[in-house]
Amino acid sequence: MRLHLFPVLLFLLSSAVYAADLSAIPTGPIAVKKELLFADDFEGATPAKVWHRVVPTFTIEQGTLKGTQTRDTLVPASDGKAAMTPHAAVHGLEIPTKDSVVEVRIRFEGASMIDVEFDDRAYAGAHYGHLCRAQVRLNGVTLIDERDGTMRNDIYAMNKEPAKKAERAKLLAGRSVTYPAQLQAGKWYTLVVETVGDAMRVTIDGKPAGFLRSSGIAHATKSKIELGVAGKDGFFDDIKVWRAEPVAR
Repeated sequence: MRLHLFPVLLFLLSSAVYAADLSAIPTGPIAVKKELLFADDFEGATPAKVWHRVVPTFTIEQGTLKGTQTRDTLVPASDGKAAMTPHAAVHGLEIPTKDSVVEVRIRFEGASMIDVEFDDRAYAGAHYGHLCRAQVRLNGVTLIDERDGTMRNDIYAMNKEPAKKAERAKLLAGRSVTYPAQLQAGKWYTLVVETVGDAMRVTIDGKPAGFLRSSGIAHATKSKIELGVAGKDGFFDDIKVWRAEPVAR
């Protein structure tokens, strides 16, 4: 075997092991759609008033919602102003849910990440009330329990303490998972995020793409649903949100 083939072989072997370690994604839905709570096709000239800016910038472009990250560099504190840290663009909705199905079409046009997030600003146990989210990249789908994982107050504080890196990693075990994906920029995909009890399931164009079971997902008052874009640019269209109930087993 030629030596230059070894890196390729090692990559394939490591990918196979990585995939083998992932939990099987349920082949069928975990949620039953009930009443439709919200829908928007973004055909207006500006975002409907029900939407609110969390971290700008979002605009309506040719009947789609376009997100562009503008806070992409660290701006140090100066002249009495606090430092500005990089952050994805975020657009939000006040739609209280416990179990739900969120369906939205997405398209990458330079964006490095597009996500659907659930928050509860009244919840004091996690930074900014972050609960859970599903992140989509061209090469992977990541599901995160933030309430009991990365954003839990004590764990979040450990970010500033390098000596607690190992302790933090141990606490985060099982709180997130990444599944491989092969998506293309410039192409529309239908993303569906189901949250039922302590489980979250993601499909892309009807195909299972990710699954996570973790306690923070079961938070009873998911008061906000937010759409996020990292990089430039990401598009959304035809969003629908249903109240849901678990599929009978």
